[in-house]
Amino acid sequence: MEKNVPNTPLGQLYKEHIALILKKDIEAILDQYTPDALLISSFSDDRKPRYYRGRAELREHFQGILALKGLEVEIAFWGEDDYRALMIVEDVKATTAEGTATMRFADSWVLQDGKISIHFAGMVQYPDGSIA
Repeated sequence: MEKNVPNTPLGQLYKEHIALILKKDIEAILDQYTPDALLISSFSDDRKPRYYRGRAELREHFQGILALKGLEVEIAFWGEDDYRALMIVEDVKATTAEGTATMRFADSWVLQDGKISIHFAGMVQYPDGSIA
């Protein structure tokens, strides 16, 4: 479920992204990315950046979604530029078998030919409430 997503081509791509996460369809998620995509994530236990390059490493990153039982996303900020770039701030509530975690993300996508070529996945507020 997502709230405050605009009805634009990038809004539709984002909604599809969230739906695929909920379906746990890693292959379809990977199809949203260019073959040489780069994902930089700050979602790590040691709070150090993780770099995922190309389809095989992205698949490794997205294995974490398999534990999701539920996902709610509310957009607090949305900025896009003609299907070339997207910057968003999201309030996220993720549910797993271990319980529910509330976080805040600042995600940015750079697109190439309608696919995500660079994805900055920034954790702004961690599940323990601390700020990055």
